Amino acid sequence: MLFLVVSTPRPERPSELAKTRQSFWPWIGGYQARGVCRQIYARAGRGAVAVLDVENNDALHRILNEWADIIPAHFDIYPLIDPETAQRILAAQEAANK
Repeated sequence: MLFLVVSTPRPERPSELAKTRQSFWPWIGGYQARGVCRQIYARAGRGAVAVLDVENNDALHRILNEWADIIPAHFDIYPLIDPETAQRILAAQEAANK
């Protein structure tokens, strides 16, 4: 299951959490190495955007809780489908309308 996760950290002063924030990158790197985190980008200013490929909602929940323990944040979460699946769905819809 693919999800786009957009994090918006709480409004604490960034300098107060600098040491903790540095631990984020090695932590997410572990998920990248396992293929769970397909992409991760820091947002300009604060926050991050990630594409996560998880087995189920429980796995997503676990990752978000770990993330929030490192950097307390609000998460906007968007379910995604891969391009091949999207094209297959569109083709099926088109065929059904004929």
